[in-house]
Amino acid sequence: MLEQYVQALPGMLAPALLTMTMSVLLGVGEGRDMPISRHWRLFGLLAGLAAAVAFTVLRTLVIITRRSDVNLVVLIACVICDALLIAVALRSKRLTSNWHQHPKRLHAANFIAALGIACTTFFALQDVLMQLTSFVETGDSPFSSAMLLRALGFALGIATAVVAAAIFRTLRTTAMHGMFLLAALFMLVMLLVRHLTQLLSLLMSLMLVVLHGSAFRVLILAANHDMALVIAQCLVFAIPAAASIAAGFRLPLAGPNEAVERTHKALRRRAKAAGVWSLVAMIGITVALTAGVAEVNKVPTLSPPESYSLKGDIATIRFDQISDGHLHRFQYKAKDGTVMRFIIIKKNGGAYGVGLDACENCGDAGYYEQDGTIICKRCDVAINVATIGFKGGCNPIPFPYHAGHGAITIHTADLDALSMHFQH
Repeated sequence: MLEQYVQALPGMLAPALLTMTMSVLLGVGEGRDMPISRHWRLFGLLAGLAAAVAFTVLRTLVIITRRSDVNLVVLIACVICDALLIAVALRSKRLTSNWHQHPKRLHAANFIAALGIACTTFFALQDVLMQLTSFVETGDSPFSSAMLLRALGFALGIATAVVAAAIFRTLRTTAMHGMFLLAALFMLVMLLVRHLTQLLSLLMSLMLVVLHGSAFRVLILAANHDMALVIAQCLVFAIPAAASIAAGFRLPLAGPNEAVERTHKALRRRAKAAGVWSLVAMIGITVALTAGVAEVNKVPTLSPPESYSLKGDIATIRFDQISDGHLHRFQYKAKDGTVMRFIIIKKNGGAYGVGLDACENCGDAGYYEQDGTIICKRCDVAINVATIGFKGGCNPIPFPYHAGHGAITIHTADLDALSMHFQH
């Protein structure tokens, strides 16, 4: 669930923030007297979403096998649109003031915004939508609890991005226009940097561009800090949020009459609330995309080996040491000097699963226990406990042992014969 959440959230943030920002900067108020081109931004969002869905389906059906051919064109369009959107944002006040006198300029700005939103949405949602193909693992029921948790994480990630953008939008009436414009410009510049980094990376992978020296190091730096740029695109809205909170305290309560005083009180409450909730959204997204990503990418550590009796060429592990149904790890030094590990776990029904802490596929990466499941550290495959002790797949490599008289006994010669599995 967490993995789907932290993958969906950053993918949806760019389209959500871009759509919200252009809606605020190119908005001309309420009522019927608004340009018809205001709908183009919504059409751009829907077109980008539809294209991303279609592209994902074609990739899943292996009709499209080289996504780079499509993404090269899309990223070039994204970079061009980002540069034009920065220019539109800088002139947004002039474009929306008395727009009736120059409606074509506003229509052109909305067209650029719609195109930028469409391209950004299409590119950003490709990997997000591809998650849908991994909700149900091969052989699992499509109605399992694991599938439902993955779907919930995906939905929450999308919802978090949309809600955060909606909260930031409330700052349009409570913060000074200049503060919101400054945040929007920072956001657009960072979006341009991200798209340009992805474009150059793609051009290099296609061998169409070769970068050396400082240019290459800057590209690597930007690529390695893409998540930091995603978070920064949200944090820049702390500028209008702080301005909104300050306005909430500075706005005078007094007025010529009670009606005006009530209006001032309502504006103060709304300004403070908009600023505080925006800060809460920023903190929540920052925590989700730092602690959440760190947790998903955390490399599990193997538990330390336990002690056991070793007399002569017989290793003895008593039942009372391994009868709790959890994974137990042991270490042995073979006659050729190789340090080996083996594991034992009690199965349902009283039988024991015994094998090396290694497999034929993944080598000596080892296994760890998480929420009652035994998982291969290298490939993240969950091992059926009932199959431990049998050959095949990612199962621990089995070896002979004897269970009886209150203990498991192992001839060290059987371990010595398998030492090659722990030799690098």
